[in-house]
Amino acid sequence: MSRAWRIWIVLVLLATLAFLVALSVGSSSITTPDVVRLLLQPDASANADVLHGLRLPRALAAFGTGALLAVAGALLQVLLRNPLADPYVLGTSGGAAVGSLLAMLLGLGVAWVQCGAFGGALLSIGFVFGVARRDLSRQSLAGSASETAPRLLLTGVMFAALWSALIALLLLLAPEARLRGMLFWLSGDLSGVVSPGWPLAALALLLLGTLPLARELNVLLRGPAIAQTLGVNVTTLRRKIYLLASLATAVAVTTAGSIGFVGLVVPHALRFVIGNDQRILLPACAIGGGVLLLLADTAARSLVAPQQLPVGVITALFGVPTFLFLLLRRGVG
Repeated sequence: MSRAWRIWIVLVLLATLAFLVALSVGSSSITTPDVVRLLLQPDASANADVLHGLRLPRALAAFGTGALLAVAGALLQVLLRNPLADPYVLGTSGGAAVGSLLAMLLGLGVAWVQCGAFGGALLSIGFVFGVARRDLSRQSLAGSASETAPRLLLTGVMFAALWSALIALLLLLAPEARLRGMLFWLSGDLSGVVSPGWPLAALALLLLGTLPLARELNVLLRGPAIAQTLGVNVTTLRRKIYLLASLATAVAVTTAGSIGFVGLVVPHALRFVIGNDQRILLPACAIGGGVLLLLADTAARSLVAPQQLPVGVITALFGVPTFLFLLLRRGVG
């Protein structure tokens, strides 16, 4: 059995265990045998209603969202050739936050909040891509190898700062009755998920779009000049990576609010274990990111049940020490 298959089998087993934990743990516990039985043969019991109506959709949405963030983080780290890049570095989450908070401030419903988040994320993508398009389109690789990625990174950072200022303004204008909900969403929230179809469908499309590019991504890691020499259309590849990663982040933020560190920690941790071959790393990131957010969401809704914590707080509490450990153990340069 190849090394890649062994790695994926271990990750699938971890994902299965994480799902069983997520479906079993909560305000009312359900034993693991009962979870398996109710999944295979649903009945009219209260446990079945809790499992199929609440926990299963939320668990699937958490897994899909975490997978989107982790794969997007891995792609952006290749694009920017910067190991500190993650899905939020280009301001996508900030744009989504502004759109959603504006909908909340106007007193609109959940559907409009999600539409606002997705619209804000797309607007941010359009702004950053429009400003950086000239650099992404450069054909003279002598300059783009050292300048294009940093300029794109700085463009995203500047727009992220702009969104942060607008977020602060909206929070200052918000009435106290809506302020708690707005702050909770900013910290990440999966409690409003009704259907997991949207993030799971986006994850399938993301993997279908990126896995055929894995060999070219491996070549791009050696530098744009070498990649161009070996026949890779660097300009087209960069555009595809950026758009796929940004759209994946937009869907994730629309589903679960602003959640950090998944796209940063998961690719680093898996790269430490399995190396930097994108053919193996990208599917592994999908499973690893899904497992991380699934466990974080289980902790967020269980630690102080029946109250719920923002899942973004859990990922930050886990992500900061984990990344510092990886930084000290291996370095990120």
